[in-house]
Formats: sequence, C-alpha cells, structure tokens
Amino acid sequence: MSKRTLSHLQINVSADNLPFYRDLFTLLNWQPIYADESMESFRSDDGLSLWFLGAANDSTNDRDGAGVNHIALAAGSQAEVDATVRHLEAKGVERLFDTPCHRPDFAQNDGDTYYQVMFESPDGILLEHVYIGPKQEG
Repeated sequence: MSKRTLSHLQINVSADNLPFYRDLFTLLNWQPIYADESMESFRSDDGLSLWFLGAANDSTNDRDGAGVNHIALAAGSQAEVDATVRHLEAKGVERLFDTPCHRPDFAQNDGDTYYQVMFESPDGILLEHVYIGPKQEG
C-alpha cells in the first residue's frame, strides 16, 4: 500500500521576497532543496517540501475565499515559537490576532497547550508557527 501523506506545495510569491522565505525556513531548520534567483525550496523532517516560486502575478489572495487560508508550521517547543517571534520582530513583521498566545480551545487535553504566532509574509500569505503538546514553563 502506498504512503498517504502530503508531498509538496508550490507557493507563488514575488521574486523580491524570496530572501524572506529563505531566512524564515533557515530559522525553522527546514532543509534547503534548491534555490536560484527565481525560487527557494525546503523540506521538513517528514519529507514535505515547500516550493516558493518567484513568479507571482499582481492578483491577490483572499484567505477568507475559496482556497488555502493559512499554512501552519509545527514547532517542537514553545521556545521555538518565541524564537520565531523574535525573528519577526527583528524583521519588522507584524504579529497578527494578538499572538503569540496559548489557545486552550485548541489544546487536545488539559495537560497540553496550543501555542502559536500568526503573521503574514510580504506576499500576504498567512503563516502560523505552532507548538502543540505538553504545557511548558516560560
């Protein structure tokens, strides 16, 4: 039987914004796959790859319309989410929806937490870095 998992996503972005994705996914420890002046691509530990192609046209995405609302990237700890927050602050990227915050309504049980930061890329793509697991101090 074949493995049933998501393989890859192609995300069209402005070529001028490719350094944003390179910096972010380097911080998140995703493995680079391929890069040139028109694309950046990265692989997660479980084999999912994201391909950012610098070929977007001028149309904009309405994340409340049909299509993808946001991309959530798993963190291994609350500290990793906090490191992303510091990275975003250093880059002048606004955090959205009063994050970072714990979302007890999304936690799987009373001993767990759902700790997230949400932000938009320069291309208007809504991204989330989220830790789901046992509550941690800090």
